[in-house]
Amino acid sequence: MNTPAVIFLARAQWAFTMSFHIVFPAISIGLASYLAVLEALWLATGRGFYLNLYKYWLKIFSIAFGMGVVSGLVMGYQFGSNWSAFADRAGPIIGPLMSYEVLTAFFLEAGFLGVMLFGVERVGKRLHFAATLAVALGTLLSAFWILAANSWMQTPAGFTINAAGQFVPSSWLHVIFNPSFPYRLVHMVLAAYLTTSLIVGGVAAWHLLSGSATDEVRHMFSMALWMVTLVAPVQIIAGDQHGLNTQRYQPAKIMGLEGHFRSYPHGAPFVIVGIPDQAAGRMRDALEIPKLGSLILAHRLDAPLAGLDSVPRADWPYVPVIFWSFRVMVGLALLMLTLGIASLIARARHRLYESRALQRAALAMSPAGLIAVIAGWFTTEVGRQPYTVYGVMRTAQSASPIATPAVAVSLAAFAVVYFAVFGAGVLFVLRLMRHPPHPGEAPVEGIPHRSAGITPAPAVLPDRTLHIRP
Repeated sequence: MNTPAVIFLARAQWAFTMSFHIVFPAISIGLASYLAVLEALWLATGRGFYLNLYKYWLKIFSIAFGMGVVSGLVMGYQFGSNWSAFADRAGPIIGPLMSYEVLTAFFLEAGFLGVMLFGVERVGKRLHFAATLAVALGTLLSAFWILAANSWMQTPAGFTINAAGQFVPSSWLHVIFNPSFPYRLVHMVLAAYLTTSLIVGGVAAWHLLSGSATDEVRHMFSMALWMVTLVAPVQIIAGDQHGLNTQRYQPAKIMGLEGHFRSYPHGAPFVIVGIPDQAAGRMRDALEIPKLGSLILAHRLDAPLAGLDSVPRADWPYVPVIFWSFRVMVGLALLMLTLGIASLIARARHRLYESRALQRAALAMSPAGLIAVIAGWFTTEVGRQPYTVYGVMRTAQSASPIATPAVAVSLAAFAVVYFAVFGAGVLFVLRLMRHPPHPGEAPVEGIPHRSAGITPAPAVLPDRTLHIRP
């Protein structure tokens, strides 16, 4: 069995690379659907600003998609380098699920991405729209298979253990549609849509505050805030249902993120803030609302709730991390809901494009979706500990038999490369966003638009064209 140092470093490497990776699929999922909506509106109305917005966000989508693919490859590498024991035992289930993602989602994305990126001026409108829809569907299929694999690790079902100790499927239907999968899929896709809408709204707000109130910018701002307004309350409801499902199948995780170290036979409080003391098994300096925890989790004020004192200490998750990551996620969700309500008030007063306070709020909230996604992922993954396959295979049994210096060196190398490569990519995206969309927006390959009625304009990136090779 590996030393605690090896396991800690392997987990730290996975957490570091995943924190970079997860934001790119979230953006890709949301932007792909947004691009499909923009192109559909352009085809239905013939209004040029929809096409200009499509071309503007297509550049940003191509970069996010490319960085997502590259960072995703590294995740697979770690299964062999740091988690070979897990890969050996869970491979008969995790391997096919990952393969299905490649055979369906990635092939669909790669097959039509070239048409989507470089065919705006070269293929028919319907064919190009079909390619956009195919890529959008591919991103959703990718989320489907990845979340099926992760959800199986959270709530394993449909398997048996063979003589070699491997998990083998007894029912693929139950493996894929395990008890937590529907809730996680809905929650993640809605999170991707919220993340994208906040980024789009923040970019539009920046240009409105800078005095660029073009048709493109105004419609971009309006569409983004409509999405926030509609999706934020649905996400809160979906998150509540996901929490109830987690309480049923992973009760220790809920006890930890709620800060319930002890059981409450006559109604549990909701701990707003406090200092979780893992060693002492108690919350210090807690600010609580009596009975609200039972109302949220059991829909009764006096419902009894078990605490971590009913769980063997060896099975406790690390409470300080999930307690605060959960509150970051929930707090940002409430701010998103507030932003949506504020936008409705501004619309009713016909001040959506004049309210600088709303625009500043939208700009400030632009990274909130990314932060919430990372916080939610930490809540999910740290809350599953000390297991990789919940209740069946511990993390201590999953790591590769490697030396501590090897993991430490690779972690340091990842840190240097990731900050350099993805830092440059993010700066490049921010430079693209700094320029507002305009009439005659150039497609990705830098060819000026030649449609009738739209004045050609120079490409945003005449000398630094980005090429994505599927």
